[in-house]
Amino acid sequence: MTQKDTCTPRFITALYIIAKTWKQTKCQLTEEWIKKMWYIYTIKYYSAIKRNEIMASAATWMDLEIIMKLESKRQTSCAITYMWNLKKGYNELLCRRESDS
Repeated sequence: MTQKDTCTPRFITALYIIAKTWKQTKCQLTEEWIKKMWYIYTIKYYSAIKRNEIMASAATWMDLEIIMKLESKRQTSCAITYMWNLKKGYNELLCRRESDS
């Protein structure tokens, strides 16, 4: 058995171990963003009620409802792929949306 035969399986095993331990980033979905914004505006609305400033907050509330309707129609998810570039020796992150394929 030559040195080449033992190094290749070890290299492949090392790549699998590295790939499993990567902290993969996550694209924030539109739905999560809407829920976060909805929560923020809800808190602002109730604090405005306590201070009797309902009219200024009501306009913001209506804007959020319009955004929710528009964003929920065009919600996309991200498929994140990592690729090991053997020539350059580093990882490349490729983020591809379903609508792009």
